[in-house]
Amino acid sequence: MDRHITAPLTDQEAKSLRAGDYVYITGTVYTARDAAHKRMQEALEAGERLPFELENNIIYYLGPSPAREGKIIGSAGPTTASRMDKYTPELLDRGLKGMIGKGKRTKEVADAIVRNGAVYFAAVGGAGALLSKRIKKVEVIAYEDLGTEAVRRLEVEDLPVIVVMDAEGNNLYETVGK
Repeated sequence: MDRHITAPLTDQEAKSLRAGDYVYITGTVYTARDAAHKRMQEALEAGERLPFELENNIIYYLGPSPAREGKIIGSAGPTTASRMDKYTPELLDRGLKGMIGKGKRTKEVADAIVRNGAVYFAAVGGAGALLSKRIKKVEVIAYEDLGTEAVRRLEVEDLPVIVVMDAEGNNLYETVGK
């Protein structure tokens, strides 16, 4: 089923999505990869605030390539989500509602998705140049010294993704081909 949603997500919206749904996201999405997740974890452990509110937000596992002249962002394809798995359950428990990446997730992440009524979306790897056309505004908001891994606030319009893991525990990677 094709769905058009607005980010940040509401609990009801996140829980209504099903594995296999084609989704077009419009609104605010944040980027964070390995190094940013490590810094966010360190901030949480030190009792510090994160660079953005987790509540109902979506993290896109993205480290864009440099923007070409006249463009706001370079290629914007997803990175492998499992590299963030050791940090993800706590972020979900603290209110994160969605993640965009590629590849499988651990059982701990799957359990946290269900426990928190969240969702994991996949974006097409290798389609970063096309995905970048859906990004309308980019702002580095934290960890600028990390370069491409800095945390960014993105304004997206109809960013195409597919629901891989839904709030009911359905996992597209496990059901495809059965």
